[in-house]
Amino acid sequence: MNRRFLLIALAGGLFPGAHLSAFAADPLPSPESILDRYVEVTGGKQVYEKRKSEIATGTLEYPAQGIKGTITRYETEPDNYYATLEIPGIGKIEMGVNGDVAWENSAIMGPHIKSGEEKRQAIREATMNSTLYWRKLFPKVETAGVEMVDGQECYKVVLTPAEGNAETMYFQKKSGLAVKTTMVAVSQAGDIPVEVTVADYKNFGGVMAPAKVTQKAAGQEFTISIDKVQVNAEIPAERFALPPEIRALLDKSKAPDKNKGAAK
Repeated sequence: MNRRFLLIALAGGLFPGAHLSAFAADPLPSPESILDRYVEVTGGKQVYEKRKSEIATGTLEYPAQGIKGTITRYETEPDNYYATLEIPGIGKIEMGVNGDVAWENSAIMGPHIKSGEEKRQAIREATMNSTLYWRKLFPKVETAGVEMVDGQECYKVVLTPAEGNAETMYFQKKSGLAVKTTMVAVSQAGDIPVEVTVADYKNFGGVMAPAKVTQKAAGQEFTISIDKVQVNAEIPAERFALPPEIRALLDKSKAPDKNKGAAK
């Protein structure tokens, strides 16, 4: 939900305090009302439903390391997804979802087909208009309290998918906007606790979305600045085609083991 670049920097192996407040007299709203309000304040159901495709471009920066790259994301309904990250001196990282295949390919780690929880997370992230379809993605939701985030009172909502790790989102009481997400991301490097903060909401094709995303994970921090979003742009189906390296891995996984059953 508006964390659409969440996992891309985990691809390719780039990666080796709010406090509780007491508001006993302030009854907690239902999680459904908080999430539905977020849909409304960011554009509304009808606006989301008109969005069939999207192309987003921006920059990614690791300030501490002086590393900067460009990022581009393509997606179409329901869950076709392709993103690239290009960093001078490091190379190109690709990741995508096509049908039931979630994958990544990088100059650092090579091609990789995702499975298990890593695959489930990738498919959730790839869902077009995921903000609107939170009920499909997270059948169990709970309002867990009120916390302060950057000086603002926020409702803490825990979202649990049918399978896999729960995610926690923080929504400002005043504006209804999401400002932070915490989760455990699954990658080739293992399970990594991730904190994502978002800011600078802008109108991109009728939907308010954060133009600045900051992610902290494994002792590293990077920021993504979204420069442009094209809504309902024509995206050829070939854009989501599996790269040759990924197709080769799929073919290898499906090939029969010639040594199976051979005499010892």
